[in-house]
Amino acid sequence: MTGTEQAAQGIDTTRPHPARVYDWYLGGKDNYPVDEQLARRITEIDGGAPRAARANRAFMRRATRALAEEAGIRQFLDIGTGIPTEPNLHQIAQSVAPDARVVYVDNDPIVLAHAGALLRGTPEGVTEYVQADARDPRSILDQAGAILDLDRPVALSLIALLHFLADEDGAHDVVRTLVDALAPGSCLVLSMMTADFEPENVRRGITAYAQGGVTLVARSQDEVGAFFTGLDLLEPGIVSVADWRPEEAPEGDGPISLYGAVGVKTAR
Repeated sequence: MTGTEQAAQGIDTTRPHPARVYDWYLGGKDNYPVDEQLARRITEIDGGAPRAARANRAFMRRATRALAEEAGIRQFLDIGTGIPTEPNLHQIAQSVAPDARVVYVDNDPIVLAHAGALLRGTPEGVTEYVQADARDPRSILDQAGAILDLDRPVALSLIALLHFLADEDGAHDVVRTLVDALAPGSCLVLSMMTADFEPENVRRGITAYAQGGVTLVARSQDEVGAFFTGLDLLEPGIVSVADWRPEEAPEGDGPISLYGAVGVKTAR
């Protein structure tokens, strides 16, 4: 049995999964009726949810390009990869620097089933996939360290991941462990949900996710800032993902309830 077949057997289609719900928001086909049901329920509560997903992906692309072009980063570690949606992070990084090395990390069987799409990088660069849980950062570092040189700067991407991990479940410990292992000049890129802009919609969305068996945590701007302790924030700081160095007019009206930011590690 191939790895893809084994992964497919491990997919639970009876409960919604965040990666598949997100895939539905983005117009993808790698989701199941249970995921679509939850996604539609969330969209009824907050009609901007699909727009927020698209804004989040656009933030990832802009941040990746900025770090490759302006900061000269040539190594990228993307944890909580999700289902492949083009352009993927490695396509952005390697379009700037063909020799960029990219490691994707996820623990979802459906992502493993589609890992082939994540591995089509440039011949000059390296693109690999690691099956691991974000809550086990030391395992991630051990595996990623076989592919990336952790003594050189790395861009660590935690995109729309940490709102699935509460503070009491070790969210800060995960980030601290990962960042502490990286060399000076490395960067932390993250986005996460907030209730600062539309508290009632976000509260109702969290409830809907909970009914589907998915835990979500909304954090304030100050709480997001705590993940960047000891790092230097790049301009414009911690803002809605749509407002982080936008390249075009925002899609639609209303706020995007996701904060995004990039921080630089200047010393060990």
